[in-house]
Amino acid sequence: MTTVYLIRHSMPFREFLGTYDASDTEQLRNEKNILCVEGEERARKMSEISLLCDIDVLYSSHYVRAMSTAKYISLKNRIPLNVDERFGERKFGVQTIKDLPSDFYERQFKDWNYKIAMGESLNETSKRMKDALLDILQKYSGKNIAIVSHGTAISVMLKEWCDVKYNDKTKLVELYFQGKKVFDGDWDVPELFQLNFENEKLISIQNIKF
Repeated sequence: MTTVYLIRHSMPFREFLGTYDASDTEQLRNEKNILCVEGEERARKMSEISLLCDIDVLYSSHYVRAMSTAKYISLKNRIPLNVDERFGERKFGVQTIKDLPSDFYERQFKDWNYKIAMGESLNETSKRMKDALLDILQKYSGKNIAIVSHGTAISVMLKEWCDVKYNDKTKLVELYFQGKKVFDGDWDVPELFQLNFENEKLISIQNIKF
């Protein structure tokens, strides 16, 4: 059995903070955004739970807030941090966040091919995320693996094994596995899931609160 801990990054600053060029697009500013002080402390505390103290392989997206979250797991387990851009968040494809339609999030989850300009559809995001995970499962069968990524990206990747449902009432994206709700869509920072695989077949998934 291979165990994968899927982690949404810890708490970033509400306003993008980082080292920016004046010409940086919204995408670059998003990638450079750092954890706030509380986010650093939350990431450190998460790395100390027993489940994350026996990790063999560690991956992260290339976003600064994801790598900053993963560094504590790297230090605790004394293992290198591997960075794979395929675990990055869904790309909006706009120059500034103000250019997004007010119903962008809802439209994407109701039409998984919908995207703006040079952005990504949820189907495109799901494919690259799933491909990255399958590569890791094949390479590190039987290992304990931690992957730090992003909320929407994690949700759509799990479409391969779970039912991903947009709740019109709450405006949240819920996850169901074998008919049972495993996540209500209300993301924390960080958020942690434990997935157990037999080869590439998901046999269990649990949202872990700590």
